[in-house]
Amino acid sequence: MDELLNSKTFAVHAAAAAAAVTLGTTLTYPLDTLKVGSTAGKPLNEAEVLYRVRASSGGYSGLYNGVAWMTVGRTLGLGVRFGVYEAVTAFYKDGREDDYVSVAEALMAGFVAGTAECVVASPFELIKLRAQVASASPTMHVPSVSEKGVIPTLPSRLLPRYSMDMKAMSNSMGLLSTLTTQQRHANMFDALKEYPWMMTGSGKPPPVNNVRMPSDIVSLEGWTAMWRGLRSGLVRDSIFGGVFFSSWQFLHQAMLSWKAVGMDPVPRYDIEAGPLSPIAVTLAAGVSGSLAAAASHGFDTTRSRSQCTVLPKYVTMERKFLKWKRPGKRFERLTGIHPADRNLLLNGISLRMARCGLASSVIVGSYFLAIEHLVSN
Repeated sequence: MDELLNSKTFAVHAAAAAAAVTLGTTLTYPLDTLKVGSTAGKPLNEAEVLYRVRASSGGYSGLYNGVAWMTVGRTLGLGVRFGVYEAVTAFYKDGREDDYVSVAEALMAGFVAGTAECVVASPFELIKLRAQVASASPTMHVPSVSEKGVIPTLPSRLLPRYSMDMKAMSNSMGLLSTLTTQQRHANMFDALKEYPWMMTGSGKPPPVNNVRMPSDIVSLEGWTAMWRGLRSGLVRDSIFGGVFFSSWQFLHQAMLSWKAVGMDPVPRYDIEAGPLSPIAVTLAAGVSGSLAAAASHGFDTTRSRSQCTVLPKYVTMERKFLKWKRPGKRFERLTGIHPADRNLLLNGISLRMARCGLASSVIVGSYFLAIEHLVSN
């Protein structure tokens, strides 16, 4: 292993893979932003999302909000996905005369690889997704100096850069004005500000636009928020990995069989048929990526909506004390689907299929191209 890590070949393949992932992510990132904008919050079509992004960022630059986080997470995630897949398939191929892997074996190996990828890439995906939602959200009103309230110590530690909206606090005070003198606190205003539930002035959690930096997420929601929506993420990535690798293996085997038809003698093993053309492998990867995206899209929508929900630590603690149970049927509870999202699961499926198919083709094609030039030189 040490010789492999120190060898020039490993460095060349790692650099080619990182460059290919960066190129594929950059080219297809606007499609991902449009998909997130149409599924994460209020259901919108592509034109409405694009209009909001242009209005909020003053141009098309908002389509690339969070692209750096996406690139890092995708590079690590794909490295883990293909690494785990190769390790599992090596176990299947142990003792065989050829390197043949059946479609069923590729499916099972893809399930394991997708699960590992989800655990590694989840924190980067959360930060990326909240940056995309912020780019498509209307500009929030920033309270002026006279409107800002001094947040007590505890709420200020939860979200340091957030200022209380005094207009919302005044409305809350108006609702409590119906209490009698005996029922009210002597200084109701200062007493309410001591509670983290009233840090926004209305009792609601801060909007996702104000909780998108890693420090803010960890401070307000805790470290576990980095893996928010892990249930649906595990199901999504395991299905994506299984369908992607099994369909790619099926297409690869079909192309090898087609190539071996005109050969004399007919090759006994796949390796005797020779390598396939990079163009054919690239197109097969694109088709596999689109099929995998279609199969796992419902769980992708579920996870996107879950990651856009701000859940402060005190709310999580309350749920534990009250033994809060997840709503929905058994399958929905196991996979993290909220009953209110049942009619939204297929929103943006065409955008995700196009992005995954194009990204898979670009990553595989550019990787083969880079390896051909780097190794030959």
